[in-house]
Amino acid sequence: MDETAASERTARRPDRVLLALVGVVVVLVVVALAVVFTRGEPAALDEASPAGVVQRYSKALIDGDAATAASYLTENAKSRCRGTYVSEPAPARVVLVSTTERTDSATVRVSIVRSSQGGPFGPSEYEVEDAFSLLRVNGKWLIDQPPYPLVDCTVAPVKQ
Repeated sequence: MDETAASERTARRPDRVLLALVGVVVVLVVVALAVVFTRGEPAALDEASPAGVVQRYSKALIDGDAATAASYLTENAKSRCRGTYVSEPAPARVVLVSTTERTDSATVRVSIVRSSQGGPFGPSEYEVEDAFSLLRVNGKWLIDQPPYPLVDCTVAPVKQ
């Protein structure tokens, strides 16, 4: 009888271990899904910094708010827009790579990621690295030269 009880305990033990492992996997999956679905927008950078200005300009452009995007440009940058020119569709995202800040100028390098729906294998993405040139105008950082993929001239410049 002792041998029968011992063999029954041995037979049940793997079931408990398997159930414990399945339970741990389920908990990890739930935690991972919670993290993915609860993360929000990226943290807003300081608006007084070159990277913060680039972040707000890029967000406005991606959201289709050309007037707000134009508010982050120098007068020289706005004057380069002649007529209405719309670049390719807005990028899917813009990622900060680095910032070099000098006394009255700054360079903010970004990675611009675009998505394409067409193609024989379905949607695709491509990425290009480029830089914004900023100037300090009256104590405020403004974009003097955005990268070509992030130029938007849909808001006609004010003629004086």
